[in-house]
Amino acid sequence: MKELIKEPNILEIENTLKRTQRELNVLYEVSAAMRSTLKLDHILYIILTGVTSHTGLGYNRALLFLVNAYSQTLECKMAIGPESGEDANRIWTYIESSNQDLEDLIQAENVTRSISQSSLFKKLKRLHISLNPNERNILNQAYHRGVPWHLDKEEIEQYSQDPLFQLFPTHELVIMPLKAKNTMTGLIVADNIYTQKPIKEDDIRTFAMMANQAALAIENSRLYEMIVLKSHRDSLTDLWNHGFFQKKLTDELQKAIHNKTNLTLGLIDIDSFKKFNDIHGHQQGDIILKQMAQILQSSSRDSDYVCRYGGEEFAMILLQSNKQQSYEIAERMRKKIEAYPFVLHDTSFQSPTPAATINITVSIGLATYPQDALEKDNLIAQADKAMYIAKFSGKNKTYLEGDQ
Repeated sequence: MKELIKEPNILEIENTLKRTQRELNVLYEVSAAMRSTLKLDHILYIILTGVTSHTGLGYNRALLFLVNAYSQTLECKMAIGPESGEDANRIWTYIESSNQDLEDLIQAENVTRSISQSSLFKKLKRLHISLNPNERNILNQAYHRGVPWHLDKEEIEQYSQDPLFQLFPTHELVIMPLKAKNTMTGLIVADNIYTQKPIKEDDIRTFAMMANQAALAIENSRLYEMIVLKSHRDSLTDLWNHGFFQKKLTDELQKAIHNKTNLTLGLIDIDSFKKFNDIHGHQQGDIILKQMAQILQSSSRDSDYVCRYGGEEFAMILLQSNKQQSYEIAERMRKKIEAYPFVLHDTSFQSPTPAATINITVSIGLATYPQDALEKDNLIAQADKAMYIAKFSGKNKTYLEGDQ
């Protein structure tokens, strides 16, 4: 008796082909968009938009965590998703009625606005998860697993006190590893809290393919940022260089104008440095500049920028710092430098050895926006004027523009 041959279901085949074509289109669009930029924030935004948009994978919410190699933690770098079911319906209705596709949604101008307005991200951006393998929370385990992890309601209930679920309650989710060159760089978390659409194996498979492309794009962006960062560093002191100083002062001054906050510029000049070089030589002068840079950097606040302005001059951009606060910061630096035993080296050998110590002093000039100047060139000129007043009135002083 002949075995019956089952006829293929034409409708099933057509649906499979349509789904496959759609998945390939999504992957192509997201991949092409990620190749169009090297800016990390924009790449992360493209990734999460591809995960959540109706023309992408269509998840309701998505979070992206990256590894901080220095602190050995996972940090939430971006989050996209509505705040409620009503908010979700409003957003999705608007997108559909305005006929926006993925290309419209991932424009660079949307990045800053989306990050600043996302209350989901505001809740999660302080969430740092240790990579210690002995930790027992969800994200830590997902990182060490290194493979896609689909959690249903019963599994999630076992982790009801987990730090993630305290801020991101849900009933079902998928955690997708970001892995580049066999190295874990982060995780993407996605769910369907509002539509309650079940997450299927086909969904996870497509998500995994997108995550592979995303991890490579993130890795390329980080390598690019490292190169850019290096190009902005002074080769001798490793402080920010003059080009970076000019751009950062422009940017931060614009922020201060917009936010109506103070900003102070300090210019620092090493006293009698030409005479020092004439006596001890330029090799010793370079050694002093390196030590000076270390003192200035260690004495500054994390929010401030210390730069090599040129020659024996340094600059510091003090953010949200009024005249009195800036004067106190500068005076602490000046006194620390005055008391520091700068080390000279015996340069007669291939490997220089410490030979003697010497005292060095600096003169510092300060100018504050908006009291002393309203635009960059005038602020630099006023700080420069204040520095020369400090120098020509006896050296080893801090002078605040506007003082008598």
